[in-house]
Amino acid sequence: MAHAAPDLTSCLGSGDNMSCKQKDRKLPSSHADARSGGSVLVQNRDGPSSGCQRLAPQNFVWRRAASNRPTSSSSTAESASADDGDMAVDVPVLRECFDPWRRDRPEEDDGQAGRCQGCDKISRDRAAAAAIAAVSTAVAVSPQPTSPRGNPTMASLQGRELDDGCPDTAPDQLQELRHDGSVLAIAVSDTYIFAGTSKGEIAVWSLGTYQLVQTIQAHKRSVLCLLLSEDKKYLFSSACEPIIGVWCPKTFTRLYEIYSTYDVGDVFSVAYSAQRETLYLGTQTQDIQWISLRDPSRRVSHDSANHPDKRQHRFFDSRAVGGTSTPRRTEEHHARIPKAVAVLEIDAGAIRQYAHYGWVFSMLVAKGPTVLGDPDEEVLISGGGDGTIKLWRLSDEGPDHDDGVLGDIEELMTLGDDDSESIMSMAVDGSFLYAGKLQGIIELWDLDTKQKLRVIKAHNGNVNTLKMSFGLLWSGATGGSASKHSTIHYGRDKNGVPQNVSQKYQCLSRWKAHDAKILSSAVATYANDQLFITGANDNTVRVWRVNGMPTQAEEEVDGSQDMLITSLREFVSFKTISSRPEFTEDCRKGATYLGSLFKKLGAEVEMLSTGGLHNPVVFAKFSGKLEPAEKRKRILFYGHYDVVPADLKGDNWQTDPFKLEGRDGYLYGRGVSDNKGPIIAALYAVSDLLQAKVLDSDIVFVIEGEEESGSRGFQETIHKHKDLIGHIDYVLLANSYWLDDQVPCLTYGLRGVLHATVCIDSKHPDLHSGVDGSNLLSEPLTDLTLLLGTLKDARNHVKIPGFYDGILPLTQEEDQRYDEIAGILIRRNPSHGPIDALKRSLMARWREPNLTIHRYNVSGPDGSLISSHATANVSVRLVPGQEVEEVIEALREYLRDQYAQFGSDNTLTVSIDNKAEPWLGVPGNYIFRTLEEAVMRAWSGIAPPSSSTSTDGSSSGSSSNTVTLPPNATDGEHKPKCRKPLYIREGGSIPPIRFLEKEFNAPAAHLPCGQASDAAHLDNERLRVLNLVKSREIFSTVFRKL
Repeated sequence: MAHAAPDLTSCLGSGDNMSCKQKDRKLPSSHADARSGGSVLVQNRDGPSSGCQRLAPQNFVWRRAASNRPTSSSSTAESASADDGDMAVDVPVLRECFDPWRRDRPEEDDGQAGRCQGCDKISRDRAAAAAIAAVSTAVAVSPQPTSPRGNPTMASLQGRELDDGCPDTAPDQLQELRHDGSVLAIAVSDTYIFAGTSKGEIAVWSLGTYQLVQTIQAHKRSVLCLLLSEDKKYLFSSACEPIIGVWCPKTFTRLYEIYSTYDVGDVFSVAYSAQRETLYLGTQTQDIQWISLRDPSRRVSHDSANHPDKRQHRFFDSRAVGGTSTPRRTEEHHARIPKAVAVLEIDAGAIRQYAHYGWVFSMLVAKGPTVLGDPDEEVLISGGGDGTIKLWRLSDEGPDHDDGVLGDIEELMTLGDDDSESIMSMAVDGSFLYAGKLQGIIELWDLDTKQKLRVIKAHNGNVNTLKMSFGLLWSGATGGSASKHSTIHYGRDKNGVPQNVSQKYQCLSRWKAHDAKILSSAVATYANDQLFITGANDNTVRVWRVNGMPTQAEEEVDGSQDMLITSLREFVSFKTISSRPEFTEDCRKGATYLGSLFKKLGAEVEMLSTGGLHNPVVFAKFSGKLEPAEKRKRILFYGHYDVVPADLKGDNWQTDPFKLEGRDGYLYGRGVSDNKGPIIAALYAVSDLLQAKVLDSDIVFVIEGEEESGSRGFQETIHKHKDLIGHIDYVLLANSYWLDDQVPCLTYGLRGVLHATVCIDSKHPDLHSGVDGSNLLSEPLTDLTLLLGTLKDARNHVKIPGFYDGILPLTQEEDQRYDEIAGILIRRNPSHGPIDALKRSLMARWREPNLTIHRYNVSGPDGSLISSHATANVSVRLVPGQEVEEVIEALREYLRDQYAQFGSDNTLTVSIDNKAEPWLGVPGNYIFRTLEEAVMRAWSGIAPPSSSTSTDGSSSGSSSNTVTLPPNATDGEHKPKCRKPLYIREGGSIPPIRFLEKEFNAPAAHLPCGQASDAAHLDNERLRVLNLVKSREIFSTVFRKL
């Protein structure tokens, strides 16, 4: 069970949708000294800003001195949080009691080759100026200390004050999942993470991909408790309201709505007995109530007059003088709460009134925790605001009840005094019980002897959550710190005999898990990972990998998802920026790491030198098992390990670009999408096939380190080592993205490119425009401007003779593809329309050539000068049918002819910096058909029908082009219908693809792994975990079938 301690934040802080309920049942006079939690709350119905006020009965006596509640040393600022709103905190006692729980890929690099002397001079002048400016800045400005994220709060300081020698080592944070409300409760199934929030919602994330699957409006007010039944059949939720929800944790169906005929106020905790199929709830009125889910007599109609929404409230619905009353206000989000399949009403006799003299904050059901009961007997354990822990025997017998089995609970023992700190959380370990209390205290009780064995000072803040798992005790507190402690299990040998007894119940680590109050936690095991999951009032859920020493099973599963992301995390940490000489060593280290990873997973590895200062090409070969070797198919996977620079000067990056960080189901870091993530996915796909002993073909990886710098030296290296690489049957790469974030794509065409530098040089030095300028002087910048103006007309038509010759005509099949793509994009975003204009735009960007002038540079400083040198960068995008060399020669000849007509005495130079041929694949060939089937299988969970492998993008009806998901898809997520992948072309260029296709006489195919929002080459580059995992599945299928 994961639950949040109650606070005014949960009841009031997020707006008027979270108001505490007035308790109309007063304490008897004998209980006049009841602890916090036993007092009465009311709220003015005029609006949320009225706040809650504590009302005392006539004979009520405040006993602050006798109670060890939080003291007033905590300031109001400490108690406040972003969720506190306009909550009134003027009553000191009120504040004390509640304080513990407040709460477009840019153009490719033009390259450096072939620059004239004027260009070099400009480059040297600018480098010198930048160096001078940097020195001046360093002298004039003193360094400023780096401020931590956010402002430090007293709560965060408290989390650091405890100095008991406990290591502050933090485990790996796998993901940070964000919501727009405080996270007060967490539960985890085999597939999902459930988080109850201050907005009355249950947010559901996939445990495998951390993708938000669904957000359920579960309650009208803050969700205080979530509990997954032991048999994982039910998910129970309670809130700042008297209604309990029972959900199916697989389909998210609201199975039951449960309420009491009493006005019980908020339900802080729930516990479930699987043996009796009975639910127990701890309430704000200090009661424990229960109901059997198997008792048909408790079913009532949805519009029962006893429902809390139907019955009159003694305070809120009372009539004013004159007989008038204010109608109840219905919030918009109330209508989003799904209707329950059945409504259950708790019998009036199924209650133990005043089970505690304080609110019942925590409950759990344990099997045989004490010798006072049978070993297989379930016992209910409750902890209250009065500081006591009570154990209850569960019984099917109870008061006479004609309609069904009522049941009862019988008190077995009481632990602790009723004037001590509130019991905020509990965890049971056999016959030992851990109780989390205020001021960071954890008590250890022996349930057999009723003795308090230890008092552990675990935190400075209140211990709001405890979990016992993996042989360790996990805790979270209001200061934002989480910790793990050793238990009786610590140091057991292989026979289970305890060793090193002195190390038991020691703090093994304590770390800052949140810069806010931790309100809930859960533990889980997924893909051989041990996970500790925390939720706080900073609106986040954080997932921590807390693995200890790996077990033998873990060591054998090198291909687990954990290893995939771990390898990617280390790969991203290398600053493999090929365009910056200062990162040459990092590039070499990145190549070495990749080579060692290939070797570790079973490949033959060699580093292929490109000569000069260029980064090496990593060559790795995985051999298939099919014999003889000449019968094996050979697939070449191309990728690149170099990345573009990441600008760290501004505040645009939300994370360290070279430290992989998980957020909301995405992995953030430079190169994670382009192209390190796809490389790692392909590598582990081969590893999966090797472990399963089903790899028949040879898989050859060729991973270069200069792609972001024009693939310098790559072609020469491949020519040199072609015999080593050997015969290739298919070429596969994964270096681009979908058209949007929803529909998987396959890329079958790329434009080529040539980058040219056009320079005009004067025989004169830089001159002053006032002294030397005249109509007799040919100015380089003027000549360059006039010359470049002849390249295109007013309608952007390139005027180079023969430029459009040879372009392949549009076929009917391709025209249908554009219709389909445009239609999908318009349906998803009508602002792209009209459809004809969008189709024309796609065709212009993908299958038509273009010429672009990028930038001008001139010699000399800024001012009234006539520059002696002017240069401009020009790029030409080419399409299939155009030959690169022919276009280069036509460009040069055209510029020379046009410039000769100027009669200028300046000099023209045209240099080609780099070039790449266009590429057009064949969607109907075997490799594309195999990719299509693999994509549909991975993203839909079922194999496509045989008719769906047609490649023209058309179908006789929409149903033939759609695959319906089964109820239980491969990753357990609720996914929409999955279409065939879209066959697309792109306007960008990847120089090696056409070269490899021609060099090895092998067809190539391109699998985009990422989404359109991946921001490759931009700030905050990311890759969705789901896309990474699915890419691994797709590669595995393709490598096995080709």
